[in-house]
Amino acid sequence: MAASTAIQKKNSEESRSRGEIARERLIEVACQEFIERGFHGTSMRQIAGKAGVAVGGIYNHFGSKDDLFAAVLDAYHPYHAVLPALEESQGATKEAFIRDTVQRVWQHIHGQESRLVPLLLIEMVEFQGRHMAEMAERLFPTLIDFINRFDERGEPLVLPAPVVLRSLMSVMVGHMLTELILQRSPLMKEFDYDWFGTTIDIFLHGIIRTEAA
Repeated sequence: MAASTAIQKKNSEESRSRGEIARERLIEVACQEFIERGFHGTSMRQIAGKAGVAVGGIYNHFGSKDDLFAAVLDAYHPYHAVLPALEESQGATKEAFIRDTVQRVWQHIHGQESRLVPLLLIEMVEFQGRHMAEMAERLFPTLIDFINRFDERGEPLVLPAPVVLRSLMSVMVGHMLTELILQRSPLMKEFDYDWFGTTIDIFLHGIIRTEAA
């Protein structure tokens, strides 16, 4: 009886491992297909063919194409790395804290624009941000802690900290989008700027800096 139980347990572990590998492969293939063809231009049959499985095999892991896209977005969304980055942010002043945070976050998302931006555009156009709203619920406790730690540094802000955080997120998303659009532009190659660092400077201090008299 014990030997039989051990065999069953081993078979279950091997089966689960194969299932996880198959699921990861489907997510990987689906991500590429969604990026190349769009959500509606991609069929489950195309994904199955590229992944080397029967169409019915997809439904062993995902109930629908919507569910598969949600899994793709979750797998490739940087919030998995952003959460630890927010928790580890340091800095004695508000500015130092912001700079440390954005550098940590940017290290995780820089270079992923060509994959992440198309997925986010599909999410916003086809799903009106529904999956992102669900992700925001997971981020919420960490964001609240981040805002509290930000508030503790230096003098109180004139603007509410949540508004500042939302503005910062907008700046970073906008920078990522323009990075994708302009990455092959001669402008990007001709000028050796710290594009991201300068963008954060503008966020913190504005476009026009007043020199001391």
